[in-house]
Amino acid sequence: MDNGDNEGGGADEELHHSPQQGRRKYSPVVANDRAVLEMSTIDPGSSISSHDLNLRNIKVGQRAEISPDENEGPSHTIANGVQRESKLELFGFDSLVNILGLKSMAGEQVAAPSSPRDGEDVAITLGQPKPPGLKLGTMMGVFVPCLQNILGIIYYIRFSWIVGMGGISDSLILVSFCGLCTFLTSISLSAIATNGAMKGGGPYYLIGRALGPEVGVSIGLCFFLGNAVAGAMYVLGAVETFLKAVPAAGIFRETITKVNGTSVQPIESPSSHDLQIYGIVITIMLCFIVFGGVKTINRVAPAFLIPVLLSIFCIFVGVTLCGKNDPVEGITGLSLSTFRDNWASDYQNTNNAGIPDPEGKVEWNFNALVGLFFPAVTGIMAGSNRSASLKDTQQSIPTGTLAATLATSALYLFSVIFFGALADRETLLIDRLLTATIAWPFPAIVYVGIVLSTLGAALQSLTGAPRLLAAIANDDILPVLNYFRVADGTEPYTATLFTAFICISCVVIGNLDLITPTITMFFLLCYAGVNLSCFLLDLLDAPSWRPRWKFHHWSLSLLGAFLCVVIMFLISWSFTVVSLALASLIYYYVSLKGKAGDWGDGFKSAYFQLALRSLRSLGASQVHPKNWYPIPLIFCRPWGKLPENVPCHPKLADFANCMKKKGRGMSIFVSILDGDYHECAEDAKTACKQLDTYIGYKNCEGVAEIVVAPNMSEGFRGIVQTMGLGNLKPNIIVMRYPEIWRRENLTEIPATFVGIINDCIVANKAVVIVKGLDEWPNEYQRQYGTIDLYWIVRDGGLMLLLSQLLLTKESFESCKIQVFCIAEEDSDAEELKADVKKFLYDLRMQAEVIVISMKSWDINMNVEGAQQDESLEAFIAAQRRISDYLSEMKEAASREGRPLMADGKPVVVNEQQVDKFLYTTLKLNSTILRYSRMSAVVLVSLPPPPLNHPAYFYMEYMDLLVENVPRLLIVRGYRRDVVTLFT
Repeated sequence: MDNGDNEGGGADEELHHSPQQGRRKYSPVVANDRAVLEMSTIDPGSSISSHDLNLRNIKVGQRAEISPDENEGPSHTIANGVQRESKLELFGFDSLVNILGLKSMAGEQVAAPSSPRDGEDVAITLGQPKPPGLKLGTMMGVFVPCLQNILGIIYYIRFSWIVGMGGISDSLILVSFCGLCTFLTSISLSAIATNGAMKGGGPYYLIGRALGPEVGVSIGLCFFLGNAVAGAMYVLGAVETFLKAVPAAGIFRETITKVNGTSVQPIESPSSHDLQIYGIVITIMLCFIVFGGVKTINRVAPAFLIPVLLSIFCIFVGVTLCGKNDPVEGITGLSLSTFRDNWASDYQNTNNAGIPDPEGKVEWNFNALVGLFFPAVTGIMAGSNRSASLKDTQQSIPTGTLAATLATSALYLFSVIFFGALADRETLLIDRLLTATIAWPFPAIVYVGIVLSTLGAALQSLTGAPRLLAAIANDDILPVLNYFRVADGTEPYTATLFTAFICISCVVIGNLDLITPTITMFFLLCYAGVNLSCFLLDLLDAPSWRPRWKFHHWSLSLLGAFLCVVIMFLISWSFTVVSLALASLIYYYVSLKGKAGDWGDGFKSAYFQLALRSLRSLGASQVHPKNWYPIPLIFCRPWGKLPENVPCHPKLADFANCMKKKGRGMSIFVSILDGDYHECAEDAKTACKQLDTYIGYKNCEGVAEIVVAPNMSEGFRGIVQTMGLGNLKPNIIVMRYPEIWRRENLTEIPATFVGIINDCIVANKAVVIVKGLDEWPNEYQRQYGTIDLYWIVRDGGLMLLLSQLLLTKESFESCKIQVFCIAEEDSDAEELKADVKKFLYDLRMQAEVIVISMKSWDINMNVEGAQQDESLEAFIAAQRRISDYLSEMKEAASREGRPLMADGKPVVVNEQQVDKFLYTTLKLNSTILRYSRMSAVVLVSLPPPPLNHPAYFYMEYMDLLVENVPRLLIVRGYRRDVVTLFT
C-alpha cells in the first residue's frame, strides 16, 4: 500500500518509525489534518482527478516525488523505499490492519485471541505467546515423519510371510486395497489442509472444523490414544528384535517355544521382564528427545531414518545377488518358476508363532491378512500432527503426505513381486526374518534397520500425540483437559508426560495382542473422519470451500470413508464395535460436559442448505390443512415493564410450548425497543442474546428477534409484513392481554392494542390473546376440569385445534373439552347440536357439545345473584366511563370546531350501537361465569374492533368480556382452514 504523497499536518501527526524495533506507529487523524481539510472540500459529484490532491503518479516500489514546500512533517523512508508522511486512518488503513492482524504496523499490542466458542476459529493460549521457534519444511516436517511412521517392523518380519500365505496375487490385492485407502485419505487430507490457515492439532483440527467440535474431540481423543499406545507397540517391537539379535543382552532367562511338539527348531522369545525393563528405559530416552523440542527431534530423526533406508537398499541388493540355495536352502534367486509357484494363495492354519501347523488354532484368510498388514500403511497423519511446527501447511502437508504414501506403496508392491520370485513358499512361511537372511552384505544391518525403524516410529508417535492432546485442550471444549493447555510457541510438556505415562503403562503390561487391533481401529476411525469431512465440504461446496489442492472429488472421499469402514469390519467386527462405542461415549460426554462452540462446521452448512431446499420446496402457495403447523409470533414485552434481567414474561414460553404437538414447530419471540435504530443497535443485539438464552433455558424451540422502531405500532407493522420467509412466516400472533392499562393509567395502550389487532386482520394473521398469563400452568402443574370453547364465529377450526394441542401436554391431559355453541333465538338447538357433534366426530375430536340459545342471554334471566351482581356492576361502570369519555370528545370537538376525533383519527359514534356492544359482551361474560367459572381454561372468539369506533370503547368492551374470568384465550382465526375432515 503506497501513500508516499499523503501529507502530515505537523509534529503531532508524524509517522514514527523505529529502526531498532522494525515497526511503524500511526497517530490518530485529527480535525485539522490537511488531508481531512482537503477531502472535505471535494464536491461529491466531481472527479477526484480534478482536484490537486497530490495522490497521482505513485508507483509501487518507487520513491514518491514530493516537493520541499509540500513536506510539512519529517519524512521517513521504510523498507520498500516508499516515503510516507501522514496518517492512513482516513482511508481505512487502521481497519485493514485490524482485519489482517498486522497490528505491529500500527505499533499496537496484539490482543489475545478470543475463544472459538464466540465464533472465532482460533486456539486459546495461556500466558504471553513466545516468538515462533523453528519452523519445518516439507521434507523434515512431513515426509520424514510419515516415512518413519509407515515403515515399521511389519515390513521386516511379516511381509515375506504375508506373501507366502496369501501368494503374490492376493498380496498385490492386499497392498493395493490398503494403499488405496490411505491414498484416498491423503487426497482428502490435502484438500482440507489447503482450505485456509491450519493451526495445531492435525486431523483433529480438520475434523473438528468440518464435522463440529463434538465429533472432532471424540475422534481426536481416540486418535491420541491410538498414537500413545502405538508408541508402546513400536518400543516393544524394537526391544524384542534387539534381544533376539543379541540374546546375551537379556537379563532374565529366555523361554523356548517348541515347534509342532518337538524341539528340533525351537523358537526363542525374550522374557517379558526384559521387555518391560528395556521398554521403560527406551521410552524415557525418547521422551528426553521429545522434551528437547522440534530442533532436537530434527537432529535425531535422520539418525533413525537413514539406517532404515540403507537397510532396505541392502535388502534389494541382496535380492538381486541371491542364487540357488544361497545364502540358505529354500532361496531360489529371482526365478520365473518360483513366481508362478507362489502366485496363488495358500491359506492354512498356524500355531501362535506363525509356523504352518495342521493342528494349529490360528486360521488365516484374506480378512486376517488385512488386519495384520494394515498397520504397515498407517502413519500418514504424522506430518499433519505437527502442523503447528510447519512453515507452510498448505504446501507441505499435501506434498509430503502424498509423497510418503506413494513411495511406501510402491516399495510394498515391488517387494511383493521380488519376495514372491525369490524363495519357495515353505521358506517364506518359516523364515520370519527372511529380509535379514538375504540382506547384503550381512544380516546385522537389517536388525539395525528394524530397531531404528520402530524407534523412529515410536519417536514420531511420542512427538505427535502430545501436540494433538494440547491442541484439543487449547480449544477449551472440555474443562477436564485444561491441564494440557500450552501457549503458542511452547512445547506441550504436560501432555508429553501424560503420553509417556500411557506408553510406559502399556509397556509394563507387555502383551498388546488385545490392544493392537483397537489401535488400528482408532487410526481407521480418524481416516474415515477425514474422508467424511472432505466429502461433506465437497458436497456442500460452500463459498468458503476453496482448497488450493484441486485434485479431489466428493466421490473419492466417500469411497475412502467406505473403504475405512469395510477394513474395520474385515479386521474384527468386535473391535470395531468397541472402538465405535468408545468414540460414541466420548461424543456423548463432550455433548453433556463440553462448552458450546461454533466453528462453522460442515453440518451447519448442511442444515442451512437443507433449510433452503425445504423452503423452496414448500413454495409460496398455502399449506394444506393436513400439513399446517402453528408458527406463533410471541410478543415478549408488549405491555408494562419487566425487570431488566428478565427479557420475556416467564409464562410466555410455557404457553408457546402448549401450541406445539410434541415440541414440533417453531416459535418466534419478538420484542420491540422504542428509539432510533442507529442509537439502539447495540442494545438490540444484547437484548437478542438475552432473549435467546431465555428461550434455551425454557426448552422452547424458537428464535429470538429484537426490532428497533419509533414506537410499538410502527414496529409491529413492520414485523407483521416482513417477518419470516415463504411459508415459514408466522401465522399466529400471541400476546398478553393488557390488564394493567386502566390500573396504571396507560392511556396509549388502547390505540396500540386495537392497531395491532387491525394489522393482524389486514395481514391475514390469526390472533391469540392470553388473559391470566400469570396463572398459566407450567409443565409440572397438572390441571383438572374442562377446557371450554365458546365457538361463536367460524375461525377455520383454530380454536378446536388449540384445544386438542392443549390436551397433548401433561398439564392438561386430564381435562375434557366442552364446546358451547350460540344459537339464534328461532333456531333449532337440537339440530345444531347434532350437526356440531357430527362435525367434531369427523375431525377425530372428542368433546361435549352444549348449545345456548339467545333467550338464555336475557339480562333478566334467573341466574345466581353473585354472578348477576358482578356482571351488572362491571356493565354499569363501563357505561359510565364511556359516557364520560364521549362527553370529553364532544366538548373538545365543540371547542375546537372540528368533528369528533380519537387518537388523532375521526370517529363516528352511534350511542345505541355502543350500548348494544356493551350488552352483548355482558351477556357473553355472564354465560362464561355461569358455565365455566371452574374450568381449567376458556377459549372464546375475539370480536373484531368496530370500524370508526374509538379504541377506548373497544377496550371497554374487551374488559367487560374478560371480567372475573381467571384464565382466558381470546382467539381469532384467519381466512383459511387449519383442520380437515379428510385423510
